[in-house]
Amino acid sequence: MTVIKLTNSKTRKKEVFEPIDPNNVRMYVCGPTVYDRAHIGNARPVIVFDVLYRLLRHVYGREHVTYVRNFTDVDDKINKKAKDTDRSIKEITDETMQWYLDDMRAVGALDPDKMPRATEFIGAMITMIEGLVESGHAYAAEGHVLFSVESYKDYGKLSGRSIDDMIAGARVEIAPYKRNPMDFVLWKPSSDDQPGWDSPWGRGRPGWHIECSAMSYELLGETFDIHGGGNDLMFPHHENEIAQSCCAHPQGGFARYWLHNEMLQVEGKKMSKSLGNFFTVRDLLDGHDGQQPVPGEVIRFVFLSTHYTKPMDWTAEKAAAAESRLDTYIKLMANSADLERAKSLKPLPAIVDALADDLNTHAALQGLNELANHAQWDELAANLVFLGFYTFEDLIERFNNLKEAVASLESWKLKFEREREQAKATKDFSRVDQLRNDLLGVGVEVKIGKEGVQLTPLPSFDADLLKDLEQ
Repeated sequence: MTVIKLTNSKTRKKEVFEPIDPNNVRMYVCGPTVYDRAHIGNARPVIVFDVLYRLLRHVYGREHVTYVRNFTDVDDKINKKAKDTDRSIKEITDETMQWYLDDMRAVGALDPDKMPRATEFIGAMITMIEGLVESGHAYAAEGHVLFSVESYKDYGKLSGRSIDDMIAGARVEIAPYKRNPMDFVLWKPSSDDQPGWDSPWGRGRPGWHIECSAMSYELLGETFDIHGGGNDLMFPHHENEIAQSCCAHPQGGFARYWLHNEMLQVEGKKMSKSLGNFFTVRDLLDGHDGQQPVPGEVIRFVFLSTHYTKPMDWTAEKAAAAESRLDTYIKLMANSADLERAKSLKPLPAIVDALADDLNTHAALQGLNELANHAQWDELAANLVFLGFYTFEDLIERFNNLKEAVASLESWKLKFEREREQAKATKDFSRVDQLRNDLLGVGVEVKIGKEGVQLTPLPSFDADLLKDLEQ
């Protein structure tokens, strides 16, 4: 069996992954707070852990892997948006959850096996908090319940921070009801205009950290294999999850392996609205600020070009190179790949081994190039699907579109040549320029060289729009 090695944030070492039960491999990844569109940085952990999910399913069998990613649908940011927009919380969260799923599917991510909403587990959170209070790890104060950090001796081990660093990093609220500035909220009171649930401490709502502890326990048990997320969550969120979970279930170990992806930059700078380089996944997919749309598989390719433990820089140059590479693959495969045979093929061992080596996605992408260089078109198709760039249905559609485009462009080539010859005679190239722009608008590149006019369908080619152009 393939040996998987992963960098465990808990030990800061690359370790051989040994599941608790090979027939029940379990992974939990922190999901979004659903109040707005996911920005491009939010997509990085989704793509990283989707690759790990695909690898685990390949090695252990899809029926033996459970992947949980939650939705936080109770949060003060959601409350504020509801108030600002005069819409219901449920309407906002339902809409935003669907946006998120649509956008993550567009970048090739499989849906996790379970996608719990926090509000579905309020009862489990209250039960966990009650147990923490009874065991002396939490205390009630002025309608709040707080976790006593001093009661857990290993607090801070995951992030490796000192108490002073943790206080600064957490931006702790210095409240008179706290026994220690580091103590964090498990439950807080709700006003009449805020969502709330009845509890032993009065009507209120959960703190953020307790949500993931309760959901992971209910769905995966007191000890499971992998917990993942962006490294911005390591402290305080993951540190707090460990503390409350291990105190609530002292016989368990919570997560055995912790994986954290590094952050994303845009054109060498931290993504920020003030710098004008902040955009959502949907902005890229649809095209924003006059830019051409970026296909989901291109976004995925750019992300996988950098190892998950390294900072990633999104640039227009990288996106253009990725689009060109994938477009080349499609053109090379369109007339040669046997997709029925490809469906029966297993992933290339070299690509599986690359992923098994701490998700070395850069090496996996090099494996795709090797397949293309050796004209192994069926294998290339199978591995593009394995890595999540396409489904076989996607490939069938793209091959058909490409073949249709090549056939239909022959008549357009003749038309362009006639217009060009006429323009040479009249010295008026306005009709030629207009035709070139029209073709580019439907995804056809026009090149004029020694061999004459060349029309090439781009990844954005739309056969239906080309037909409309004919009318």
